[in-house]
Amino acid sequence: MDVGDALPGNRWMLFKLKQLIPIHTTVNPDKEKLDGTNFIEWFRFLRAVLRHEKKFYVLETPPPNAPAINAPTEVKTAYDKYQNDSLIVGCLMLSTMTPELLRDHENMTAWDMISSLKSMFRLQIKRERFDTVKALSACKMTERSSVSTHILKMKGYFDQLTCLGFPLGQELEIDMVLNSLPKTYKQFVNDYNMKGLNKTFTGLHNILKTTERDMKSKLGSTKPK
Repeated sequence: MDVGDALPGNRWMLFKLKQLIPIHTTVNPDKEKLDGTNFIEWFRFLRAVLRHEKKFYVLETPPPNAPAINAPTEVKTAYDKYQNDSLIVGCLMLSTMTPELLRDHENMTAWDMISSLKSMFRLQIKRERFDTVKALSACKMTERSSVSTHILKMKGYFDQLTCLGFPLGQELEIDMVLNSLPKTYKQFVNDYNMKGLNKTFTGLHNILKTTERDMKSKLGSTKPK
């Protein structure tokens, strides 16, 4: 099935969509079509595509007000970019919906579409949130396992909650990471809190990798020869 089959009567719009979305972006409507039972999977697919194309911000930010005639050029440029990206995202969303959902959303902006869909499928979102929080709460790093693997796993849970509309915020995310570390990192956690360090998530990841290397180096130097 061609993507165009999702939007009968709008062949021109879908032709333009194929021109605007690069060829390396694969859209498979049979596999990823939103049918009312798979919102979480559909949204995960959509997010991956839009992040690659740097257009996911359209679903995170409400449409800006139209600039005044005498507004600075950069304001007008940003407004035009949002409108253009919103059109592309909206077409992509519509092209991966069932005809019934398409009819209900075809005259909406991308922002209004995602707001409507999140309201429609709030029970799916609630279940996914519960499962994500449960997995996050149980996520503990085991001794001598990779700190990077652990951090990236937790980051995936944080990103999923943000995507669902429930961001934890950087400070709480870092607190959760620190509390998930094994006993061998107890001194690191104490030093981090005592010194009042205020790292970004990436910054914390970097110093944890350095700490992990130092710990392995010390462990290797204490082994009998």
